[in-house]
Amino acid sequence: MASAPTPLRTALIGLSSSATTSWASAAHLPGLLSPIGREKLPITALLNSSVKAAQSAIATYQLSPETKAYGSPEDLANDPDVDLVICNTRVDKHFATILPSVKKGKDVFVEWPIAANLEDVETLVREAGKSGSRVAVGLQRRWAPPAVKLREIIKAGVDGKKLGKILSVDVRAYGGTNDRDIVPEGLAYFLDRKVGGNVVVIGNGHLFDTVLSVVGDLEPGAVSSKLQLQRPDVRVRDPSTNEIIKTVQSDVPDLVSLHGTLKHSSATLSYLFRRGQPFPGTPALTWTINFEHGEIRLVSPSGLNLELGEPVTIHVHWFDSDEVEEVKWEWNAEQTAIPPSARNVINTLVAFADRKAPGDGWVSLEDAANRARLIEGFLAEWEKSRKDA
Repeated sequence: MASAPTPLRTALIGLSSSATTSWASAAHLPGLLSPIGREKLPITALLNSSVKAAQSAIATYQLSPETKAYGSPEDLANDPDVDLVICNTRVDKHFATILPSVKKGKDVFVEWPIAANLEDVETLVREAGKSGSRVAVGLQRRWAPPAVKLREIIKAGVDGKKLGKILSVDVRAYGGTNDRDIVPEGLAYFLDRKVGGNVVVIGNGHLFDTVLSVVGDLEPGAVSSKLQLQRPDVRVRDPSTNEIIKTVQSDVPDLVSLHGTLKHSSATLSYLFRRGQPFPGTPALTWTINFEHGEIRLVSPSGLNLELGEPVTIHVHWFDSDEVEEVKWEWNAEQTAIPPSARNVINTLVAFADRKAPGDGWVSLEDAANRARLIEGFLAEWEKSRKDA
């Protein structure tokens, strides 16, 4: 019998004790401090903007006093007692904070988006190829239970009854931010294209990746995109006072419309994402997959995160009987002990720690880079059309 993989001694980048928003504390820390996290991914170091900031986070989150505090990506990369580096900083800091560890050949998990621009993404791909660094990217929503259930239905049907070939896919999504023309102060960077983190690549990007992971990739050259900036003047709100403190001119699209052909089924994909709230009473996400013998409809009432908010529902309409059947999905018992925002993350990290193959619970850098190239292509086309107008 093969022995269990050696635990990965883990360093967290960006676990802040003072940040306005902290994905590290909300989505990573709960899983890492769970029994399976402690067993497979023990936290041994933090990297923050300074050693003092790292020490403050160690104290705030009551981590082991033996946890090392770093203020330099190079110093962290040179620590032989760190096997895995997990990056949770703002996207424009990803490249600088993980590059030294990638060059050293360490395992790295970087949240999506990979980096602020394609040039940095391509550099990371090259350097990982040279050093042998395993790099996972945080597109973990592919393994949210509703997405897993959809793949099961497509492959095996429901109770052995199959739906046949996919003919078309339709996605209508709203969100990315809570409001169509207001953002909280901590997310004002969403309005600045050069930062690299915005609703097109984050809220829309996660959903778009999940959809393609279920129905299959697009045929190269067989996709047309139309992006639009409908509301360029966006108000910024101070969450502490709820007052509008300034208005910023955005250079990031707030509507994405795509039409394409799926590579393996020749089915048509129609995809629409709009930032902000939908029409009252309209779900945040309605996703239908039309087959020869029936149709699946997934509805997420309150958000694009399939694991958060009001429960996602999945129904199948059988054409022969005209019956509509609800298909249930669920978290396993181990997952329910962890907050919903952290469940997909720890699942991915455990798959990575268990040395599973890319695509088996985690997304490789090469795979994620292809998705980044696709989305950046849509943005580049939009930017060119604006200049030509």
